[in-house]
Amino acid sequence: MATSPPVVSHGGNLQKYFSLDQKGTLIAEYIWIDAEGGTRSKSRTLPEKAYRPEDLPIWNFDGSSTSQAPGDNSDVYLKPVVVFPDPLRLGPNILVLAECWDADGTPNKYNYRHETAKLMEAHAAQIPWFGLEQEYTMLDMNDRPYGWPQNGFPAPQGPYYCGVGAGKVIQRDIVEAHYRACLYAGIKISGTNAEVMPAQWEFQVGPCVGIEMGDELWMARFLLHRIAEDFGVKVSLHPKPIPGDWNGAGLHSNFSTEAMRQEGGMQHIESAIAKLGTRHREHIAVYGVDNEKRLTGRHETGAIDQFTHGVANRGASIRIPRECAAKGYGYFEDRRPASNADPYQITGIMMETIFGPV
Repeated sequence: MATSPPVVSHGGNLQKYFSLDQKGTLIAEYIWIDAEGGTRSKSRTLPEKAYRPEDLPIWNFDGSSTSQAPGDNSDVYLKPVVVFPDPLRLGPNILVLAECWDADGTPNKYNYRHETAKLMEAHAAQIPWFGLEQEYTMLDMNDRPYGWPQNGFPAPQGPYYCGVGAGKVIQRDIVEAHYRACLYAGIKISGTNAEVMPAQWEFQVGPCVGIEMGDELWMARFLLHRIAEDFGVKVSLHPKPIPGDWNGAGLHSNFSTEAMRQEGGMQHIESAIAKLGTRHREHIAVYGVDNEKRLTGRHETGAIDQFTHGVANRGASIRIPRECAAKGYGYFEDRRPASNADPYQITGIMMETIFGPV
């Protein structure tokens, strides 16, 4: 297990509680995705041991309270699929990512992981690598970007992207705590940076193979919301939280297969991009809510009703990095997904479009 520094609550030093002897038990935090594209969780005590997902008990929750089931048949079952070390409680405690299943033995309507896992298994020979760039905005309790003037607006965009110093970046302490928590949990977080709009940040997860991309990004999202909670800060994944001349927030999705990563891979990249162009509307349909407010053709985006691609073009639907074009192999970036899109749906439809349905 990693030895990253613990995350301490903003509300006070809770280490004395974390260090108490648990007497042969651990706390398992079961985490699932709700109907609104957010995470929910609840805790249970289990005997202390090393758990695999199949060793953990199936649990349930009231789906009528999360818009995932009707009130007269409200039990939704939680089937563990991934176990992570818990960076918040430390010790033997664990985070458990679970799929939602209905009482009749079928995946819940909002369980997008199930079908994507089948696609990843069917096309595993392609060795698909994904890297997703999660942009987000920090808000105060009045839903205004954190650190913005209560009346009026901050100075125009320019000094904030990858900025350093007071007046340029906001709430770096949350970003640092989240980064370390992800590392402790074993999430493949590959970096983070301040974004173009003040109070907006980004973290990147990947490269991940197949279904682990969605698993790890969802757990990273859970940790971000959970840590920000301790600081009294809201995290917004809305793709255009502030109207006007401000950048929106995306979930840029980088993709490659083994063939694309080898010499001569550009022909496979170009073939994949051509296939993506034939299903632009289908992709946009699952690439996030309110994405039309972001994909305007301005602020480093393409237009939502057009499919375009180009080398080093951040105003295109699909960008081929200049380095990859020069080498003739590598990966491409789908810049269309909104920040609130479901990573299972993104990675699933990409595999389906390029390699076919199961």
